[in-house]
Amino acid sequence: MSKSDSDSRKKGKQTRTKWIITIFLLTIAISAVISFCSTQLMAASTMAVAFVILLVIVLIGIMFDIIGVAVTSADEKPFHSMAARKVIGAQEAIRLLRKADKVSSICCDVIGDICGVVSGSASAAIVAQILSNFDFSIPQLITLGMSALVAGLTVGGKAIGKGFAIGSSTAIVHLVGKVVWSFSHLFQKKDR
Repeated sequence: MSKSDSDSRKKGKQTRTKWIITIFLLTIAISAVISFCSTQLMAASTMAVAFVILLVIVLIGIMFDIIGVAVTSADEKPFHSMAARKVIGAQEAIRLLRKADKVSSICCDVIGDICGVVSGSASAAIVAQILSNFDFSIPQLITLGMSALVAGLTVGGKAIGKGFAIGSSTAIVHLVGKVVWSFSHLFQKKDR
């Protein structure tokens, strides 16, 4: 093995280690923020609002799962054509596709899994509200029913979303590219 191969492997290992540490810390930070916000909102809300918050958390998980799948299944070629015509979001879409593994990891694993965990704690808060307001002879049925409902919504939503993400991957990635472009230009205007 040549010295350049050894250096290349060492650099690749360092890059992977740095990515693992980054994703670990990012997960902790995002999880803490989402958990704190949802806990505060759930504590100060009625049962109907708590259900809406729970649905929003589940939908966020599904939406990011769709983005993660779309990025891994989209083809880069259409975006080169768009970029040549200076279509907004095309350059950003190309960057997303070139880092598809990391984008997918953040969308599906970090945000998707965090939403799964937070939706579990949100459903527990709703169950606590239900049990404090109503008298049930078998409270475990409410807990089981709520857990099953959240799991069904999450898994069913992601199953539907995956088919949509694969079939419409170019449109989804382009939309995400436009959103990234908008945010980057929004902050550039503020810096001026």
